[in-house]
Amino acid sequence: MVTKLQGAIIAAGRGERLRNESSAMPKPLVELGGETMLARQARALIAAGASSVIAVINSETARIAQQMKIDLKIELPAELKIVVRDTPSSMETMLALGEYLEPGWFLAATVDAIVAPAELARFVAEARRMIANRGIAGLVGVLAVTRWRGDRKPLFAELTNDGLIARLGGAEASMVTAGIYLMHTEMFELAESARSLGLDALRRLLGLMLERGMKLGAIEIAGAIDVDEASDLEAARSAIRSYQ
Repeated sequence: MVTKLQGAIIAAGRGERLRNESSAMPKPLVELGGETMLARQARALIAAGASSVIAVINSETARIAQQMKIDLKIELPAELKIVVRDTPSSMETMLALGEYLEPGWFLAATVDAIVAPAELARFVAEARRMIANRGIAGLVGVLAVTRWRGDRKPLFAELTNDGLIARLGGAEASMVTAGIYLMHTEMFELAESARSLGLDALRRLLGLMLERGMKLGAIEIAGAIDVDEASDLEAARSAIRSYQ
C-alpha cells in the first residue's frame, strides 16, 4: 500500500536538442507557463500528492540560475530540495535521487514530461489502486505510458493483458513511456549490478529490472508531451494554456 508519497525529479541532463533549436538555457530553467520547467514540475508532483520533492540538477544549471539571480528558495516550492550533481546519465541521476529518498514509494518525473494535472492525478490514483488491490508479487513500480505519436528516440513499451509491462525498448510498439513513474525504492537494490554491467541510461535500468524478475505496471495517460525540441515546447505551452 502507498501511504506517504515522496517526489523526485530527474533534471541533470543538458537538453542539447532543445538548446540548439530554441534556447541557450539548460532545460530546467526554460520558461513554461510563466515559470521554469523545474518549478512547474515540482508543483505538479506536490499537487499530485507528493509530500516533498527532491530534484537533481547539474552544476551548469545551478550556476546559470545564480547568475540570473534566480533565488531557488523563493521561486521553487518550499517542499523542494535541490541536489547539485553532474551525473553522466539519466540512470545515474535516478540512482543519485535514491541516496536522498526514504525507503518506500515515490513519484518521479523527468523535468520535461508535461502532463495535464487531471491526468497526473488519475495516474497516481490508479497506480495506488494497482499496488494496493492487486497484490502482484514483485511489483516495484508503475509507469505512465502514452500512445506513440512519432517522437524521436521513444522508449517503446509492450504490455500484457493484465496491465503489466512485458518488454521495454526494441521493436516498435503502439505505447511509449511518458516520463512519469510511481516506484518503490527497492529498485535501487540493482544499482551495483547496473553499474557493473556498464548500463548508461534509465531505460536500461528499467530493462534490467524486468530481466531480474521485478514487475512493472503500466497505466495509459493522454496528452503527455516530452519536451525535447522547439516544436515540443510550443505544444507544451499551448497545452498548459488549455489546462487553465
